[in-house]
Amino acid sequence: MKKERSKYKYRSVVNKLIDNNILNESILTIIDSLTLEDLIAVKLELSARHINNKLYAFNLLSKTNRLVKEAIIKFAISSTQSKTDAARFLGIDYETLSVLITEYKLRDYYND
Repeated sequence: MKKERSKYKYRSVVNKLIDNNILNESILTIIDSLTLEDLIAVKLELSARHINNKLYAFNLLSKTNRLVKEAIIKFAISSTQSKTDAARFLGIDYETLSVLITEYKLRDYYND
């Protein structure tokens, strides 16, 4: 069976963020100690600070599904050897994954 070559410069979100000097090992250690729920809450709190905690007219609950799906797709791509494997991991077919990659603009994300 022939392995697919990655078209992406970055397959790992962590590696991309380290290369762009956004993350380092000490930050990763701290992040690793947080639950996913705490990490999301911290990110939301930090984001809200920039707008003085005024989240009016931003329906966060309706956007949650999209945010979580995008994060899971990024994880699947970064933790598997190919898009075919990522699709299998997600329980979808390759064509559906390709549509999602386009919909969530992940080709651009991984090709930076």
